Amino acid sequence: MDAEAHESFREFVANRSSALLRTAVLLSGGDRHAAEDLLQNALIKAAGRWHRIDEPEAYVRQILYRQQVSRWRLKWPRRELSVAEPPEASPGADLSAAAELRVVMRGALARLTARQRTVLVLRYFEDLPEADVARLLGCSVGTVRSTTHRSLARLRALAPELAAPGAGSPVQPPSRDFSPVEVRQ
Repeated sequence: MDAEAHESFREFVANRSSALLRTAVLLSGGDRHAAEDLLQNALIKAAGRWHRIDEPEAYVRQILYRQQVSRWRLKWPRRELSVAEPPEASPGADLSAAAELRVVMRGALARLTARQRTVLVLRYFEDLPEADVARLLGCSVGTVRSTTHRSLARLRALAPELAAPGAGSPVQPPSRDFSPVEVRQ
């Protein structure tokens, strides 16, 4: 990598790594360490081809998605969740409602299968159409639709407390800040 490409790559990492890490955290089910590994591996792959990449962020996101798909296709997936610190005890009423919803949503997302979580992240966090999700995951649009449907149903079962105040339907798809949003069906 020449000096100009090296500097361009450093700027990209400095400017976009936090947004890419948020996506990686969602893809990994809230496991920040796994997300950091996922992002680091994606950036390493991108660095090797940096001079040939037209749209760096799209390229790195594609690598993230494909790596996550490869992880959940492994014969023996890792079943334990490592965390740096034990979960904090809830201090009670001083937490805001939005923060509580984010915690509940992250916990519910972590309890989904990797495939279900990946489909929900691509559909609702990345706001990709079903056809693009199908292309990225190497499956049919019907598979994306049925996986989305089953994933949302499982979220409803895992976290009924995510019901929006006054709404009839419990869990809506996650948005970028994990707060409930309206579902278009």
